[in-house]
Amino acid sequence: MSRLRIAPIVEGHGEDLAVRILLQRLWTEVLGQEYVEVLKPIRSSRTKMIQSRELERALDLAVLKLRSAGSADPALILIMLDADEDLACVLGPDLLQRAQAHRGDADISCVVATVEYETWFVAAAESLSELLELSHEAVPQSPESSRSGKAWIQKRFKGVKYSPTVDQPAMTRRMDLLQARGRAPSFDKLCRELEKRLESQP
Repeated sequence: MSRLRIAPIVEGHGEDLAVRILLQRLWTEVLGQEYVEVLKPIRSSRTKMIQSRELERALDLAVLKLRSAGSADPALILIMLDADEDLACVLGPDLLQRAQAHRGDADISCVVATVEYETWFVAAAESLSELLELSHEAVPQSPESSRSGKAWIQKRFKGVKYSPTVDQPAMTRRMDLLQARGRAPSFDKLCRELEKRLESQP
């Protein structure tokens, strides 16, 4: 059984709270591993990380946090952003190249959600029927291709108003991870990045 420590770098308040839940569930429930320690996410503006040196600052902080713990477990820095209007297949590799050039001494992964974090909820919508009204239409089988994201969730949310800060963690706890993986290639990318860390461990 493998252990891992992760320092996430995220952009939104919702992801700040939800990413720890998501990574813990993926590591233990999907990959069947023993333990993952997810440090408090480093949150920064998406625009600044893409257009300025904010990414480098966040990487330096992530390395410092991982090393200060003094653990011998393998460590990973995970950059996780929304693609929004950008192409994930372009933005992701570009950010990863910049990150590796700046911190070649760290294990770094970059996952860009196509279109948004909420697109992964759409991919697992049937498992979220307590929170979403789904009775009148079919759930998109390829939500990334149809660009179904936050607006799709907001329109069908059963609560007073969808709030990423409040509702992303709750939906992340309930979502069917395997269903999301089968319908959302960018979510599958996240799973595969974690699987790579299993392969690299003795």
